[in-house]
Parts: sequence; C-alpha cells; structure tokens
Amino acid sequence: MRIKVKKSLGQNFLEDNKSLSKIIETGNISKRDIILEIGPGTGNLTERILNKNPKELYVVEKDKGLADMLKRKFGRNINIINDDILKCYNDFKFDRPIKVFGNLPYNISTKILTSFIKIENLNKFFEKFIFVFQKEVVDRIVAVENTPDYGRLSIITSWKMNKYKIINIPPNSFSPVPKVWSSLILLSPKLSFEKLKKDRNLEHITNIFFHQRRKMIKRPMKFLFKDYIDISNKLNIDLKLRPQNLSVKKYIEICRIYEDLNT
Repeated sequence: MRIKVKKSLGQNFLEDNKSLSKIIETGNISKRDIILEIGPGTGNLTERILNKNPKELYVVEKDKGLADMLKRKFGRNINIINDDILKCYNDFKFDRPIKVFGNLPYNISTKILTSFIKIENLNKFFEKFIFVFQKEVVDRIVAVENTPDYGRLSIITSWKMNKYKIINIPPNSFSPVPKVWSSLILLSPKLSFEKLKKDRNLEHITNIFFHQRRKMIKRPMKFLFKDYIDISNKLNIDLKLRPQNLSVKKYIEICRIYEDLNT
C-alpha cells in the first residue's frame, strides 16, 4: 500500500534497521512495561516494540489513514489513539511509570517535549523518553553553559530531566529523505529537582534572557527587577555576562526570586 506523506504533519518515516535496533536497545523493554509510542507512522518501530512483548502498547497517530492502516496491521495487539499528541499527552497516567518512544515530527518536537516536562510528578508517571529529534534540537537539549547551543531548551530540559545523546542518524535513514540529520536521545525524569511555584515562570525568565542572547544580562535583569543591582549582588551574578554564561542552577535562583516578588 502506497502511503501519501503529509508535509503538514512533518512526516519522515524511519526505515533504517540499524537505527531502529538502537532505539529498541536504548528502551530496554521488558514484559511488564507499558509503552507509549508517538507518531508510529507506518509501524516500523511499532513492530519491533511488539516483538519485545510489552504488557501494553499505546500509539498516538494523528493521521487517520495511518491509524487505520496500523489497526489493520496490528489489530488488538496495540491500542490506537487517533489524535494529536499535544491534546492528549497528559492522559497516559498509570499505576507505574511508562516508557515513551517517538520519532517526533520536526515542526512540533520541542512543543511535545516541553509539554511532558510541565507534567506534575513527572517521575511518578514516566520512566524514560526515547526520542528521535532533528540533530540541531538534540544539540540544544544537551548543551551546557558557555557553549553556543546552550539556551532555553537546554535549561528547561535540564531542570527536570537527565539527558543522554545516543547516536546521530543520517537523512537517508528516513523516507522521505529530510534535508537535515537527526539524533536519538534518552531522557529520564529526575527523582528530585528544584521546585518552582509555576513551571511557566522559568519559560518566561529564559525567554527574556535569551531574546537577545548576545547582549549583557544587565538588560534582562533590569527589566525583571527594580532592585536589579542588589539582586545581582545577592546571587553573585556579574551583569556583564551573556545569557549563555549562566548555569541552570542560577536561572532557577533568578526564577525563585522573581516568583517571590510577583506572588
């Protein structure tokens, strides 16, 4: 059956056996696992997951044609949800942490990741995320301070997640062939992390700082705080630094003061 690719859904189906095997190896699936797969497409990864005999497999596929094809191909072996993952990501809460797999559409991949990060008690419901992103996105996720790729996504992900880049995947591993490389990443929720009053406050803070990432941080500090010099001294922050020079911990500290002054 010929599959019509929908560019609007960012569809690039992973077909390379070596990459698919590495994804399964990274997931380390057992017979007691509950699995969620995002964007299964034609079912190449789905089939390999099923070969590991997990307890349950849920797949979320937005494309109605593909969802129907998966139903014909796998029948009752999978639970198919024909929906947008951004509308139902919060519905998969079981009595044990689950594993999430996904070859994510380039156009919404960061939205999917940050949506999961915002879930309260993340480590209670999710054991690990095994995702394929555009390589550029993975490089931003794993970046550390004082490097060019370090930014909002690095900070927000590091706040709640452990992160491990596994492999790079060349364009010809996909159909249709994208113009860019991809990467496989393993993310696992941290068992403990610095609590904030509202997750969106960290997004707000980092957005202000990295809006002009080449400027000194004096400007965003002055924008956020009336007594920005006193607060900078309290946090031992040099106002001549650039946004990429501050650690994740320092952004959390800034966010906490912002919350205290605005609640």
